[in-house]
Amino acid sequence: MTSVQSHKKAKALKPSSRRPAKELCSECGLCDTYYIHYVKEACAFLNQQIPQLEQQTHGRSRDLSTPDDWYFGVHQDMMAARKQQPIAGAQWTGIVSTIAIEMLKRGWVEGVVCVQNTDADRFQPQPVIARTAEEILAARVNKPTLSPNLSVLEQIEQSGLKRLLVIGVGCQIQALRAVEQQLGLEKLYVLGTPCVDNVTRAGLQKFLETTSRSPETVVHYEFMQDFRVHFKHEDGSIETVPFFGLKTNQLKDVFAPSCMSCFDYVNSLADLVVGYMGAPFGWQWIVVRNDRGQAMLDLVMDQLDTQPVMSQGNRQQAVQQSIPAYDKGVTLPMWAAKLMGIVIEKIGPKGLEYARFSIDSHFTRNYLYVKRHHPEKLDAHVPEYAKRIVGQYQLPD
Repeated sequence: MTSVQSHKKAKALKPSSRRPAKELCSECGLCDTYYIHYVKEACAFLNQQIPQLEQQTHGRSRDLSTPDDWYFGVHQDMMAARKQQPIAGAQWTGIVSTIAIEMLKRGWVEGVVCVQNTDADRFQPQPVIARTAEEILAARVNKPTLSPNLSVLEQIEQSGLKRLLVIGVGCQIQALRAVEQQLGLEKLYVLGTPCVDNVTRAGLQKFLETTSRSPETVVHYEFMQDFRVHFKHEDGSIETVPFFGLKTNQLKDVFAPSCMSCFDYVNSLADLVVGYMGAPFGWQWIVVRNDRGQAMLDLVMDQLDTQPVMSQGNRQQAVQQSIPAYDKGVTLPMWAAKLMGIVIEKIGPKGLEYARFSIDSHFTRNYLYVKRHHPEKLDAHVPEYAKRIVGQYQLPD
């Protein structure tokens, strides 16, 4: 643990415009505060320390003899769920917002770190410390761009908050856990979402213009379990584009280098994770990592329909075939992409096997990216669980 004296020294420092992780910076916001003093220890791209932080957070690290731990991290329960009465305007049914509101209403926390958007741009993230249900609801819907959530860390200490909920993604949460003891909190809860393939705002615009029929009216989008990208538009209509029809040759460089170097898709250091990729279509996937996470989920269980997780199909052939296709930027004609999507939706992986497919696809891609662009970091940066996942496949040089 860093000494009190060194923390006082850190507070005397001014934030820097310099990014120690350079091109791998995920813009998590840590370096926008005096906590930049801890960046060499805390940054997920300078010091990959998931096993140590799992032990600190959950009381154990992953059991590497258990493949489910390789994929899903430390966990004590998983389920599929959806709200019985969805929140209007939520990206899914509003489970994340509901948990945050309940924790605030019941006095479990005094504030919630979440991400609204700026008045000028619905996709431009604006981290806030929400103190009301209305402020939490204003943060509903994912922002698919790099977001400096931790830029509010100084405000937490200055405001005197002692009980806090932080909602964030893996790189943000890894840095948060590394400086957790310096925040002066009595209680910290972390509600995570799985995260993959974020972009800069300019990169998002390129993706929308390359992929959607009406980029200016997209409200939100997601890569879904039916192997299609789902775009929701302002008029409520849903546009779908098959994964295999994406213009990969134009989009290979749109994703942030940090996302291309990330091996924490499932947000392994959160107390509770709410996503979608391990659940049937139309349901959310919930991963309880520890007792704090279970207590958070218990607050809203009476508002949810739930079912056990399921797993169906075999992902491995599809993953192996996708490796050279992505590597070479292969794009199918739309008719072929739609046909392939229909076939794979019927016979392809579902539930947890779809989650494994998505993790395998991204980890093999990211392993190759780090090997080619940052070979000096490869061994230390790629966690052992990720090496075991990648080791199931044949990779090009």
